[in-house]
Amino acid sequence: MHSSTKSNLLIASCYAGILALGMVVGPKLGLESHAAKSGNYLPSLSGGEEKVEQVLEIIRENYVDPVKVDTLQNLAINQILSHLDPHSSYLPPVKAREQSQDLEGNYYGIGVEYTLLRDTMLVTTVKHGPAERAGIGAGDKILQIGAKKIAGTHTSSKEIVALIKGRAGTSVSLMVKKREENKLQRIVVKRDKITVSSIDAAYMLTPTVGYVKISKFGAATAEDFSLEMGRLQNNSMKSLILDLRHNGGGYLNAATALADEFLPDKQLIVYTQGEHEPRTDYFATNSGKFEHGRLILLIDESTASASEVVAGAIQDLDRGTVIGRRSFGKGLVQGQFNFGDGSALNLTIARYYTPLGRSIQRPYKMSQEEYFQETSKRLQQSEASIVDSVSDKKHSYKTGSGRVLYDGGGITPDIHIPVDTSSFNSFYYALREKGILTEFLFSKIIGTYTPASIKNIIDQYHLNDNQYQELISMAIKSGIKTNSRMNEIAREAVNTEIKALLGKVYFGDEAYYRVLNARDKVIARSLQELKQP
Repeated sequence: MHSSTKSNLLIASCYAGILALGMVVGPKLGLESHAAKSGNYLPSLSGGEEKVEQVLEIIRENYVDPVKVDTLQNLAINQILSHLDPHSSYLPPVKAREQSQDLEGNYYGIGVEYTLLRDTMLVTTVKHGPAERAGIGAGDKILQIGAKKIAGTHTSSKEIVALIKGRAGTSVSLMVKKREENKLQRIVVKRDKITVSSIDAAYMLTPTVGYVKISKFGAATAEDFSLEMGRLQNNSMKSLILDLRHNGGGYLNAATALADEFLPDKQLIVYTQGEHEPRTDYFATNSGKFEHGRLILLIDESTASASEVVAGAIQDLDRGTVIGRRSFGKGLVQGQFNFGDGSALNLTIARYYTPLGRSIQRPYKMSQEEYFQETSKRLQQSEASIVDSVSDKKHSYKTGSGRVLYDGGGITPDIHIPVDTSSFNSFYYALREKGILTEFLFSKIIGTYTPASIKNIIDQYHLNDNQYQELISMAIKSGIKTNSRMNEIAREAVNTEIKALLGKVYFGDEAYYRVLNARDKVIARSLQELKQP
């Protein structure tokens, strides 16, 4: 593949199980004779292609009722792509821009995270961001953005994002109800560049074991990871737990740069190949920061694409131990073709292969709905409680140490840890989905309890019986169905999540994971593995 394309290679998969993209080689422009100098993909039309354009034009000029031809055009494109594979996709301009901003790790806005509680925005602020500088704090409620009322209007998250984001230097007027006061306040916030790191946490779990949590592979992930690794090594880190659970993918060059930190010079990390794409190899260099220490890599059913590239390389080359549950199984490569209106076509053009030659792509002959629901079904069936047996396995491969690995169905961990069903049940997930835990935190806990440290939260804070009953009552009033047995089963998980949210409010995002990890069975098993010779 042309060298100018490789730097833009990305592998994006199922963010929250909704956005299904793929390994994108884009923009693949200026490489074909039909690519315009402007950078837009403008193929000449003939035959069948011209017929589609003619049909749309006939509809535009002759149809009995007014019709949005652009909408019909998008439907036609999506219908065509639906017959190819689950990861070829068309992105309208807004979606294409959002994908770019997400992976680049920055956007222009006011710097808030929010939860919609009965049509009201309950916010936390990005540290040192525009909203915090303007006086908005954690637990405040935004009732109006500009002229648009939010409270009681069933405004969607999509609409809220569009209202908040904007050009740098422009301002937005907000009607805010402060958490500490029972009155409204109008606050004007000037939009600015918001940088969001893909490194969610990086700290020492024990005096010699470091922990790094990566949420996606963005433009700055490799650089940020290198900085965090240097800091951890300065704190006497000898072993590392790299957490790629819930990591849906990102830029391929970020993934290969990360794998490079663990592998010796000239070691093959991954290669890509397709019918019209010659094989392209990606090798490690001689600059790895952690080529010799003990390495544990954590995965689950939401670990996809770029994350699977890293996991596959580490496993194939016997560089570390993979722990958790079978990964998503996404091994298709997309070429990104940009259009003049800002939209983009992500078309599958190749597959990627691990160093041993494994393709980890799952079969996709079923419907797209069935394809994307497969991971949920895994958890509801045998893989939730027993060691994984992958029905999609096709071929076996042997590593240098003699371990047998398989292709065709994601990365199977070396050590399988089933889903913890001891306290995570439907009541717990309903509380999270409806924002009840966040609402309870800000309405009943923040302001009445101020922790001295993260350790103080982990060791000492617990919801008492009265608080838990109050939370249950709040849930029932919100329409959540439960019973005494479900309440008791979920209590430990609810308590831990409240503690983690408490840590996030007072000590930042990393504190959230510090609290969760204190009772994480996968982390506990990883630490146990590191004690083995």
